[in-house]
This record gives sequence, C-alpha cells and structure tokens, in this order.
Amino acid sequence: MFNSLSDRLTSTFKNLRGKGRLSEADIDGTVREIRRALLDADVAVSVVRAFVAQVKERALGEEVSASLNPGQQIVKIVNEELVGILGGETRRLNLAKVAPTVIMLAGLQGAGKTTLAGKLAKHLKAQGHTPLLVACDLQRPNAVKQLQVNGERAGVPVYAPHPGVSSEFEAATGDPVAVARDGVAEAKAKLHDVVIVDTAGRLGIDTEMMEQAANIRAAVNPDEVLFVIDAMIGQDAVNTAQAFNDGVGVTGVVLTKLDGDARGGAALSVASVTGKPVMYASTGENLDDFEIFHPDRMASRILDMGDILTLIEQAEANWDKGEAERMAKKFADREDFTLEDFLAQMAQIRKMGSMKKILGMMPGSQISRQQLEQFDESQMDRIEAIVRSMTPHERVAPKIINGSRRARIAKGSGVHVSEVNSMLERFGEAQKMMKKLASGGAIPGMPGGRGGAKKAAKSNAKKKQQKFGNPAKAAQLAAAEANKAKAPSGAAFGAGNKDFDPADLNLPKGFEKFLGK
Repeated sequence: MFNSLSDRLTSTFKNLRGKGRLSEADIDGTVREIRRALLDADVAVSVVRAFVAQVKERALGEEVSASLNPGQQIVKIVNEELVGILGGETRRLNLAKVAPTVIMLAGLQGAGKTTLAGKLAKHLKAQGHTPLLVACDLQRPNAVKQLQVNGERAGVPVYAPHPGVSSEFEAATGDPVAVARDGVAEAKAKLHDVVIVDTAGRLGIDTEMMEQAANIRAAVNPDEVLFVIDAMIGQDAVNTAQAFNDGVGVTGVVLTKLDGDARGGAALSVASVTGKPVMYASTGENLDDFEIFHPDRMASRILDMGDILTLIEQAEANWDKGEAERMAKKFADREDFTLEDFLAQMAQIRKMGSMKKILGMMPGSQISRQQLEQFDESQMDRIEAIVRSMTPHERVAPKIINGSRRARIAKGSGVHVSEVNSMLERFGEAQKMMKKLASGGAIPGMPGGRGGAKKAAKSNAKKKQQKFGNPAKAAQLAAAEANKAKAPSGAAFGAGNKDFDPADLNLPKGFEKFLGK
C-alpha cells in the first residue's frame, strides 16, 4: 500500500547522503518533497501541515547541525514523527476485570467488519481466550451467514438467533439491539470471556446508522469500540472517522485492506485526527492475514527499512519446532539436503503467508521494489508440483533422474522439461552450498571460513616464491635460505644435533648416562 510514498521518501533522502553539512536550502527542499509525497499519498492536509512543520523545526535545530551525519539524522527525525502520527506506541485490548470483555465493531458497509470479526476471534482464541461472535448485522443480505462461515473457519461459536435478510429486496425485521443484549447474556451463561459484536454498516454516514450503533453501545456497554475503516478510501477517511467518533465514541481503530494498491493516506490520517490509536491491521483475505499494529514497525516499512521484528514473530508463531530441530540435526550430521526436505521447508514458509508479504518486510537493500512486483507466487506452486511428481526414491536421490524420468515428471506436473531441468540444476547448487556450510567451508564471496584460510596459505606461498630483478639481492636471499636449511633441528636446546659432544659441557662424572645417545 505504501509503495508510492516509500519510493518518494527514499528518493528524497538519497539526495542527503554524503553531505557533511546541510544548509537551510537543503532542509527546505527536503521538507518540500516530503510535503508533496504525503499529499500525493492522500494524507489529510491538516496532518501534513503539522507533520512538516515539526520536521522542519527539528531539522533546523541543534540535533542536526551538531550531528556527524546530518542526512541520517533527518531520516531519524522523519521516522520518529511518522511513529507519532501513527499513534506513538502499540495499543493492546483493555480486558474487563470481570468477564466477558465486550468488543463492538462499527464502520461503513464494505469496510470488512464481518471478515475482521472472524480474524479477531481467531487471533484471540490463539491467545487462550474463548470468544463468542454475535451477529447484529440483520440488514445486509447474508451478513449473518457470512459471520457463521467465518466463525466456523476460525473455530469460534456464533450467536445468531435471527437469520437476517437474504436479498436487498427483503425488509429487515429483527432487532439488532436485542440480539446484542442477548448475545452478552449468552456469553455469560456459556462462560465465554470475550464477546465480539458485529454491527450493521451503511454506504454512507446517516442518522439511522449512528442511532442504531449508539443504542447497541448503550445496551451492551462495551469495553472496546473498534472503528473498522477501509484504508483505501483516502481523504474521506478523516470525515468518516470523525463522524463515528462523535456519534458512537470509538476507543480504537482497525485498518483493513492494507494489502491493496491505494496510497495509504487513511493510515497516516485517522489516528492523528481522531486521537484514537490504530490497534490492528488486516492485510489479506485469509483469517490469518491479521496483525497487531505497531506504529514504529509501520514507519520502518514506509521508510523502506523493513520490518524484521514482525517477520521473526511470524516465524516463531508458524514454524514447526520439531521440523526445525530435525533439520538442524541433519545439518550437524552432514547429511544430504533432499527434495523431501525442500518440500518440508517450503510448507513451513507458506505457513507464514504470501512470499511477497515476507519479502516486503525485508530492508530495501535486500530486494528492489521492481523485483518484488515481478515476483510470481505461482512459481512456488509449479516447483512444488514438479517435486510431488517424482517418486520417493527420486526425491532422495535426484542424480538418478535421467532424460526419460524428467519427461515423465514434466508431464505429471504440467510443465515443460526445461523447467524440470532448471529446478534440478538450482537444487543441485543449493545442495552443494549446504554441504560446504556443513563442512565448515565459507560461502563464496563471504569472508572467513576454511576457504579464506586456504586463500591466505596460497598468498603466503606466492610471497615465498617471489623473484627479484636484482641478481645480487636474489643471491643474498638464496644464501639466507641455505643457512636456514643448515641450522640444527631437533630440541630447542640443540639435543638433536649429531655433532654435539656431552664432554664439552664439563658435567659431573657419571652424568652422561642420563643424556643417552
């Protein structure tokens, strides 16, 4: 979502690199480009004005003028100010002292409230809670059915006493306020510690919608009122958020569709305008595409610094520890890395989500934006199909795969033989690198390792074999080498010298028997 803004800011900061001192004109030019980038990203004008004013004030201050690297200091200031307008710090749910904790979702129709309800329920269940979903959206066609499907996928029960409407021509008859009240009572009776109330939305802000949402809030007295907003709606996000905050009284914001290609201005505007923190972010269609919103990490993504912490957390949550230990043992025992292992590792990576999303969390120096956009997710499917078209023996011993076997594998996986050849060639290179690492060798191009020691030895040998253009100097060096060769060898005190005579030491009588011959 922030690709355009990230590219603009990164390009602006490149012009500051290598400058030992920044003039006021440099700072003005940088601030001007930042303002343009934010406005192009659909950030609210009031937010942009406050942001650039604060950045300029700090940039002209002592912290930049006294810095050894003023360019990096400007980036640091922008990063800190971005964290500020995104909410400052990570905000967690306020759980009720006496269960159940009631969470009410509010927002416009199409913002993704019902899908988000399932995602939030699954997220809380993974943390050890026992959530209950309550279907209070009785006006949108099949909204109740959608929530029931999401609840089933998340493994969370749904309280839905009224089926709602099944078409846009059918009039709504149920009372959403009564459903919400009864849902909380059901949660208390069934000992659920969290209740998530999904409310109805509209295509625009109207009095009826606000009144209904306010009545539901009064009936259930929620601990959290989360305003769900589509991050793709741009400048209108500010007006919508402000209207909901005035009419219902929200306590936090959830951004949906952050995986879209919009400019992302809503994410940078809503927290600053409403004064309410962004708590969660929805980044895809699957129930697992949901994450806690960290302002500092989001600012790092916008400035193309990556988000390694979130990547590590996702790996810890999804990686099979038993499989990791098995691979570590195999690596330590210097066993061959097989195609069966490759399949297992691919499955572990896929649990973490989209490869584009994973690569997008890496710092910009690792992979360019263009490479990321051109990355084909379906290539992973083709590789998996090729491997699964092999026999178990072929996966363990790929060297036996001859021409006829390759043709059979290509036919079974629906690809061309050249793709099978390419995949086997790349796997062979990876296998060699794994063997080299397991044996303590160095990766090509990297310092250290045994490879580096061998290079050093060769370098020393070359130095010893060096030749001189001056014959006198060459003769002098040869004579020195000859004297070294004639030097006595053996013990440090010369006991190994054949010409040594113990009588020369003038030792006491009978002591020579201890010296031996």
